Amino acid sequence: MLPKVGFVSLGCPKALTDSELILTQLSAEGYTTSKTFEGADLVIVNTCGFIDDAVKESLDTIGEALAANGKVIVTGCLGARAGDKTDNMVKEIHPAVLAVTGPHATQEVMDAVHAHLPKPHDPFIDLVPAAGVKLTPKHYAYLKISEGCNHRCTFCIIPSMRGDLVSRPIGDVLKEARALFEGGVKELLVISQDTSAYGVDVKYRTGFYDGRPVKTRMLELVQALGEMAEPYGAWVRLHYVYPYPSVDEVIPLMAEGKVLPYLDVPFQHSHPDVLRRMKRPASGEKNLERIARWREICPELTVRSTFIAGFPGETEEEFQHLLDFVREAQIDRAGCFAYSPVEGAAANDIPGMLPQEVREERRARFMAVAEEVSAKKLERRIGATMQVLVDSAPALGKKGGVGRSYADAPEIDGTVRLLPPQKISKRLAVGEFTKARIVGTEGHDLIAEPI
Repeated sequence: MLPKVGFVSLGCPKALTDSELILTQLSAEGYTTSKTFEGADLVIVNTCGFIDDAVKESLDTIGEALAANGKVIVTGCLGARAGDKTDNMVKEIHPAVLAVTGPHATQEVMDAVHAHLPKPHDPFIDLVPAAGVKLTPKHYAYLKISEGCNHRCTFCIIPSMRGDLVSRPIGDVLKEARALFEGGVKELLVISQDTSAYGVDVKYRTGFYDGRPVKTRMLELVQALGEMAEPYGAWVRLHYVYPYPSVDEVIPLMAEGKVLPYLDVPFQHSHPDVLRRMKRPASGEKNLERIARWREICPELTVRSTFIAGFPGETEEEFQHLLDFVREAQIDRAGCFAYSPVEGAAANDIPGMLPQEVREERRARFMAVAEEVSAKKLERRIGATMQVLVDSAPALGKKGGVGRSYADAPEIDGTVRLLPPQKISKRLAVGEFTKARIVGTEGHDLIAEPI
């Protein structure tokens, strides 16, 4: 009887890639996975510790796993958080857990698994595909290029949990990308805490892939990924891109169709004084100029971003500045958080903490403006023909389906609702592309007719 490990992955795509590494190693060593706590010999919970709601969800999940199973190993960002009375929050609240590690700690997790559930298989015998075990659908995957962050934004505690920037060797990154494309991935989502800073920590040193030198830098990485994706007809999408001047070099690659004309840029705010209090690396005025220049080079560019409303000390004037920025910058896709005090964040000591109701009210006002901008931009798509990656297609699409355009990242952006094809011979297949004519909009989504 092979030993079974239950697994729960919470939090962001960066945590998801940590989970994939652990699951890959478990499979390589002959462990099986269980979909229930009760059916497992032990449970691993990969936690998130970024904001209060995420902390609560993680602690509740650990409690549920302990109640249902009793043998629980905890990893992830919450594992790196200190408690009120001890140096570990998880151990303080759930002392019965078997072991606690921080994020990106595959070996430590495996050591704990080996201690409590001995490995059943000779690890020299390969039991997993080259691309590893994935938690995403077969046709898209996340590619993590670095870990940690060199910024010290006052609202964020990620550096205290994940450390400073550590870039993966470019040869390893490209090797993983190749294996993913060969395994059928049609969309590669590049992620990190700061994608623009890739290679800064190693002074952009030259690495090697496939016998040729490649510089450890965002531009060279994106060029190589674009070339690699082309024979597979696959997409490459960039996430968590800070608006440094170096990003300007990547925009022509988008205009040429090498990578998707899509940038996920976490602006967080626009007013210089708020950005200063946040210790963010750019000003709102420069960002407006930069976005305008990007769109001159690549008119099809989609910009998605996240913002914080109600940051400590934010005045009504500063908030209005943010609303004006979203309108003027024509942000295609925007998400917004009402400021949430995170234990250990420097922003908690900034004077002028706003009442919760004011923070929530500003978030609602922000989203109303952001949705108005987004809706108008979506309406301009009506009549256009777009390439759509199919995510769902019951009965081969005879009743329609759901997909995404280049402007839609999975889980965070809108979708394209595909109508039943008019041609009887037309089929839709999950993980394949189809051309579709946009015929309408519905909230954040497009409605399209497959052609």
